[in-house]
Formats: sequence, C-alpha cells, structure tokens
Amino acid sequence: MAIVQVASVLSIVLATAQEGLCQTSRRDVDALAEASLVYVATVRKDGSQSTPAPVWFTVTDDHLVLIQTSPTTWKAKRIRRGSPVIVWIGDQSGPAFVGKAEISRDPEVIRRIVRDFPKRYWMARLGLHKPTETSFEKGTRVAIKITPVRDLPRGFSSSPGAPVTMMRSLRSPSRAIRRAEPSVAAKCTWAILVIAWRM
Repeated sequence: MAIVQVASVLSIVLATAQEGLCQTSRRDVDALAEASLVYVATVRKDGSQSTPAPVWFTVTDDHLVLIQTSPTTWKAKRIRRGSPVIVWIGDQSGPAFVGKAEISRDPEVIRRIVRDFPKRYWMARLGLHKPTETSFEKGTRVAIKITPVRDLPRGFSSSPGAPVTMMRSLRSPSRAIRRAEPSVAAKCTWAILVIAWRM
C-alpha cells in the first residue's frame, strides 16, 4: 500500500516537473520575501542527504530561487550531476520544498544575482563575497537556478547522512507515516528524490 502511495507521489512530482507545471506556493513566496538565507541540501552518490548549507539568494519575478557558489563545492558538483535539492527557507526549521536545480549560464540569471545581492546583503555592498559578472565569466562562480517542484509538510526536518531508502517503512503502513512525523517524512521524500534522480 505505502509503496503504491510513494509511486503515485513520485509520478505526480515527475510529471509536474517535466510538464513545467511547477508553481511556487503562496507559503513559499511569502517566506522567501521575508528570509535572508535559504538552506540547500543535495543527494550524495550513496543516496544520502547532504548537510544543508546556508546560502544567499534572490528570487526571479516568476519565483525561481537563484543562488551562486564556487564550481568546486559539493553542492555544485551534485547539482551538475542532476541531484534534486531540498530548500529550507529562512532557517532549517522553516518552510521547505523539493526543487529541481540546474547550473545556469543564462546572462539574465547572472545579471540578476550580480544586481540583487548587493541590494539584499550589506556584506556584498561592502564588496565582501560580492558576485561579479567577471567571476561568472572566469568560472570562479556558478549561478544555480532552483525551480520549486513540491512543498514539504510543516515541520519537515533535515536528516544529514540518512539513507533515503526506507524499504522497511514502505513495506507496511505505519503509524509514523500516517502522522507524517518529520524524520519519516524526510526519508520518504529522499526516497522519492533518489528514485527520480536515478531514472
């Protein structure tokens, strides 16, 4: 029963992402407007969740999240490999969503990051960690565009290093799944992400 439910959710998430029907929820739009950081986690090669990293961000007019990082970070390497992401807004207990992330060379995305970061962050205004078009051109920075795919339940928490397979929990419905406790919900979501990523 639970395996069928996970497969159904997976097919809906994949179809939504492939058809471009993703839409940022009002909850996330409001939270992004108030937050100064987002926390981004990726999927490691072994299928476990990475530790969420706090990063500066900006948002496009159509509510896509834009971040930047060094091309040598694990985050960039995993996203280049096709890893999905989980994003927490504001802090690690804030609203969370599953997103499709991609390295972007789009000049408009880069201009948006270069223009918005000094407006949003006083350290960037002072020239500290300030992104420049030259840093993107030289390849010392990469722009990442995150498309929200699906909101995660309230209280969803991070489980760094946790394997995303939960076959024991999926084989028989449990009270934990019905109550949607964060740790079980996290494992279910990561199972869905890894299955989608490996397809």
